[in-house]
Amino acid sequence: MTVSVIIVAGGRGIRMGEPVRKQYLILQDRPILSHTLQIFTTNERCNHIILVVPPDDIEFCQTEILTRVDHAEKVKMVPGGVERQDSVFYGLEAVAEEGQKGIVLIHDGVRPFVRENQICDLIHCAEINGACILGVSAFDTLKKVDHQGRICRTVDRSGIYLAQTPQAFQYRVIKEAHDMARRKNFLGTDDAYLVEQTGHEVFVINGTRDNIKITTQEDLRLAEAIITLAQQFSKPR
Repeated sequence: MTVSVIIVAGGRGIRMGEPVRKQYLILQDRPILSHTLQIFTTNERCNHIILVVPPDDIEFCQTEILTRVDHAEKVKMVPGGVERQDSVFYGLEAVAEEGQKGIVLIHDGVRPFVRENQICDLIHCAEINGACILGVSAFDTLKKVDHQGRICRTVDRSGIYLAQTPQAFQYRVIKEAHDMARRKNFLGTDDAYLVEQTGHEVFVINGTRDNIKITTQEDLRLAEAIITLAQQFSKPR
């Protein structure tokens, strides 16, 4: 079954406080986005990668991002929209005809630490169930707070998961969800939420806490630490 990957990289990086978009910041030897792309271009299960970027960044990505990625010929670039949801829709529209009978993975361009076994597990789950995401169970105590900063109640964290990407779907399932959202002018918090609104079940498999989304300077420092630690463990003893 054909597997297409839509990587959304349209963030402006406001929280990062840098003059360049967060996905282009250097993480050790190359831009964050190049790290993310490399995971999928080198994965044999992933047949086509659709990279959705701001329209003005296509030439930059061609020369500065894809040149740092192995098997970059698997990548097709598509201009994104105003909202992330628009960008995903444009990515879905760009899926090849053969991919429309297969599985689509949707992933954040600034999550460079998803693991190969997680990708394979997601694909397998989506093939069987139609929709599946990565998630990690809530590990801290959860508090509901009002607009004045007062605690209203403590939320039972059992069964509460923090959603991650990639999120995997049969193409027809996720395309139907996005089509419905556009008809109703509805903006969801993630792609799984759009699918939920169609009444289709979405399954969760365990992610890992190091599959972080790099959106702040603190995240960037943590990402550096994750890579350094991984390099230390990979050295022969």
